[in-house]
Amino acid sequence: MTLDNVIAVRPAKKLYRDGDLCIKVFNEEFSKADVLNEALNQARIEETGLNIPKIHEVTKIDGKWAIVSDFIEGKTLQQLMEENPDKLDEYLDMFVDLQLSMHKKTCPLLNKLKDKMTRKISEAKLDATTRYDLHTTLNAMPKHNKVCHGDFNPSNIIITPDGTPYILDWSHATQGNASADAARTYLLFCLHADEKIAKKYLSLFCKKSDTAMQYVQKWMPIVAASQSVKGNEHEREFLLSWVGVVDYV
Repeated sequence: MTLDNVIAVRPAKKLYRDGDLCIKVFNEEFSKADVLNEALNQARIEETGLNIPKIHEVTKIDGKWAIVSDFIEGKTLQQLMEENPDKLDEYLDMFVDLQLSMHKKTCPLLNKLKDKMTRKISEAKLDATTRYDLHTTLNAMPKHNKVCHGDFNPSNIIITPDGTPYILDWSHATQGNASADAARTYLLFCLHADEKIAKKYLSLFCKKSDTAMQYVQKWMPIVAASQSVKGNEHEREFLLSWVGVVDYV
């Protein structure tokens, strides 16, 4: 394998292309357990039949952990949205359909979303009363076992030249409630795009899935709190601002 062609740089990792392979190389300080968990998640998701890059191996390169998988030729849905703003509605429609097709899948060996959120809320920089309220609300939410991506956003969707969509980056995958996954996507749109697109997404998701918008909104403080333990200061401030939100527009 050669690491000459850098295709993406992300916090604590770099992605390279070597022919038909994509090599994700993690920094030295990246947890071995997290690397192996990401690879295991991706291998398990492969078995669901969803269009995702197939893993070839987990290895070490110059002392750094690396995951080698298929390179998927194409553009991200985020790129297409930016290049063709007049097609935003069409792309959002495709995006939601893809998310719903994922939510129809089950993968019994994935970690449970509720367990992950319980742990993350406990780690969040919140007072004990707020944490108690969030844990209580989370425990009262219905238990589902649908495949949830955990970071489902247009930059993690590749559209091949023939129009086939592939879902990337399964490091946060769990099994749980699809509305929690949608709440996470809504917050990502708010953080990285704009509120108008976020509202369009949420309305479309609720319409296509026949889900009450209030139900997805009920997940938002829980999801925001659980996600606030990672990311930069700006992201944490934004997410924590949602923790106490009760009424939604």
